[in-house]
Amino acid sequence: MDTAALLLTLRLALITTSILLAIAIPLAYWLAFTRSRWKTPIQAICSLPLVLPPTVLGFYLLVGLGPRTALGRGISHLLGHPLAFSFAGLVVGSVLYSFPFAVQPLTAGFAAVDGSLLEAAATLGSGPLDRIRRVILPLARGSLLTAAVLSFAHTVGEFGVVLMIGGNLPGITQTLSIALYDQVQDFQYAQANRTALFLLAICFLALTLVYSQRRKNGSVKSSGSSGLV
Repeated sequence: MDTAALLLTLRLALITTSILLAIAIPLAYWLAFTRSRWKTPIQAICSLPLVLPPTVLGFYLLVGLGPRTALGRGISHLLGHPLAFSFAGLVVGSVLYSFPFAVQPLTAGFAAVDGSLLEAAATLGSGPLDRIRRVILPLARGSLLTAAVLSFAHTVGEFGVVLMIGGNLPGITQTLSIALYDQVQDFQYAQANRTALFLLAICFLALTLVYSQRRKNGSVKSSGSSGLV
């Protein structure tokens, strides 16, 4: 297995997951409890990567972050290099492409929190941030874990977006999924098999963790209901 590609992929997945959770938690809170007329279009925007071909997103990122746009030139001037074909560009593309995998589980988990608990916290003078930190996140920790695991696993397996925005630069933008593609192209099937098995194992473990957490949460709720009866 390509060690450089493996380390780069894990680094990308960790950074992307951290950024996604930081953005998705407040956004999910707003989506779960707002009655704004902007809720539906914002939900649609957040869910676009689920149905949008990754090459389409990668193409617009490549063009938008390139030197032909004002935004791209501004970023290049600020960073000293363009975002396209750089690790930072991979992070931007990965955050956008994995966005729904963080927002949707959190939104569902936050919406399931008993509203009376939030009202009681507000009555005691708790602000929105305190309510998220002290009430919502502890009660929705299963959704938080699901969002983190799915975001990480989805980033590990990305191909189209990272190839479009980052190219295929070994040690810089070459992730495991791209390395696998190169190995197949070069008829290195033994190496490709090891890489594919690793990616398969990551996805299987991620889904096992998610479903185990859901089963655990379901058992806890059932026990709580039986106790109340």
